[in-house]
Amino acid sequence: MASTTATAAEASRRESLPRARGKLYRGDLGMWSWVAHRITGVLTFFFLFVHVLDTALVRVSPNAYDTVINTYKHPLMILFELGLLAAVLFHAFNGIRVMLVDFWSEGPRFQRPMLWTVIVLWLVLMIPAAISMLTRAATELFGG
Repeated sequence: MASTTATAAEASRRESLPRARGKLYRGDLGMWSWVAHRITGVLTFFFLFVHVLDTALVRVSPNAYDTVINTYKHPLMILFELGLLAAVLFHAFNGIRVMLVDFWSEGPRFQRPMLWTVIVLWLVLMIPAAISMLTRAATELFGG
C-alpha cells in the first residue's frame, strides 16, 4: 500500500539535496493581466459601493451629503480619480480581450497580441489623462 507521507529517511535525504536558486516562477504577462483584471474589478466594485452609499446619504441628511461632496472636491482626490480611471480603463479593455479569447475561435491564437494592444491602448489614453489631471491637481494645490 502506498503512503502519501515520507519516511524519516526520505525526508532527511530530501532536505540534504541542494535547492535550485533563481528558479522562482514570476509569471508571464498573461498571468499578470489575470491578476490585474481581478484587482481592477474589485477596486471598481468598491468604488461603486461607496458611490451608492454616498448618493443614498442625500435622503438621510442633505448636510452630510454636502460635506462628503466637498471632501471629494479636494485636489488630492484627483489622485483617486486617476486611479479609478486607470482601473476602469484596464478592466474594460482587458474584459473585451478576455471575451474575444473565450468566444472567438481564433482568440487563443491571438491572445498575446491582443494583450499588447490592451496595454498600448491603456497607455495611449492614460498618459494624456494623467498629465491633464495631475496638472489640474498641482494648479489647485499650489495655485497658478
